[in-house]
Amino acid sequence: MVRNSRIKHLAEGYIDRKQFSGIEWRVEAAGKILTAGQVGSATENGSDPIPDDAIYRIYSMTKPIVSVMAMILIEQGKLRLFDMLAQYNSAFQSMRVLLSSGEIEPAKRPILVEDLFTHRAGFSYEFIAGCHIAPGYNAINLSSDGASTLDEMMTKLSTQPLAFQPGSQFRYSVCTDVLAHVCEKASGRTMQSLLQEFIFGPLEMKDTGYYVPEEKQNRLMPMFGISDISEMSFLNPPLKQELIRADVEEMYPSKNPDYSRGGHGLFSTLDDYFKFGRMLLNGKGPDGQAVISRKMHEMMLSNRIPKSQLPLRIGLSSLPGYGWGLGVRIMMDPGKAMGLTGKGEFGWAGAAGTYFWVDPSEGMIGVFMTQYLGSMLPMADDLRSAAYQMLD
Repeated sequence: MVRNSRIKHLAEGYIDRKQFSGIEWRVEAAGKILTAGQVGSATENGSDPIPDDAIYRIYSMTKPIVSVMAMILIEQGKLRLFDMLAQYNSAFQSMRVLLSSGEIEPAKRPILVEDLFTHRAGFSYEFIAGCHIAPGYNAINLSSDGASTLDEMMTKLSTQPLAFQPGSQFRYSVCTDVLAHVCEKASGRTMQSLLQEFIFGPLEMKDTGYYVPEEKQNRLMPMFGISDISEMSFLNPPLKQELIRADVEEMYPSKNPDYSRGGHGLFSTLDDYFKFGRMLLNGKGPDGQAVISRKMHEMMLSNRIPKSQLPLRIGLSSLPGYGWGLGVRIMMDPGKAMGLTGKGEFGWAGAAGTYFWVDPSEGMIGVFMTQYLGSMLPMADDLRSAAYQMLD
């Protein structure tokens, strides 16, 4: 089998085993498309093809976009990494830490904006295995309530204790939701308007936003798997991945133009997200103008996690070799990597199987799109390794 056909062959295998309904991909290196295509369909029975410019719920691939917006506000002088969260919302002024023993102690220092970029603020997620504050998040429907505003989400979050002292651990969390809230308070504007002016408009991302207009609803891909990320389980993953339709509108509404989050919430297409990935190669838009400056781009891609807090973990899953910069994971030591990669490669994934990476040393961008919430299969790793094999 020639290397150039391995991504398609691997993707077809996942479709043939009925583990995913449809998969789209595109990979570019040194300004040239290495591979692009799609397999499968929009529906579980294969009756409906993947529509042109299919729209996907990108879940946590929202995070890098919101993080770049925060960097733009830093460059504008409206936000600083050393700013305290409480400057933008006084409800976070006197946070408490719930110890695993059940004791409560006061936070020893304020939560900083840098902590929000790096998931070191003390927050968590409902699905983080073994996290002692996750039940409290579940009890208030923190991430699952798509009817609440971002401000209302922050009001609920501020009543919950932290899982650890700010700065003392890396724990994947709602930090980027809080960062989006800070962006709104620092600028006096909504996330929708900020992203449109400074990212979606300049990058010509015409189908990316927090909702899907009625005339585009026919392009929205259906979801399979579980219906809520709080149901995800790293401790007891499903033994078999089946194409069961899932209604995620309650958590991730597609028709509410006022909805916004930072850690998830955006809708996008393969083409649009590829434009964002291409910008991340050097910080520049299609017209050559900087979306973020060269020095901010360098800062974004510098690891900020101390060695004592590595390897990065999401529940029981670890990311050996990776550090974390301003909103993305970054490969620091390929000698510890568990799949083909390169030093400096960075990117992130979404809970419904979407995935992207950028490798500046190769001029490489890759984006995979599918819609299965809660998959534990290594589809993205398989396809990314196949893409790296195509390099000369």
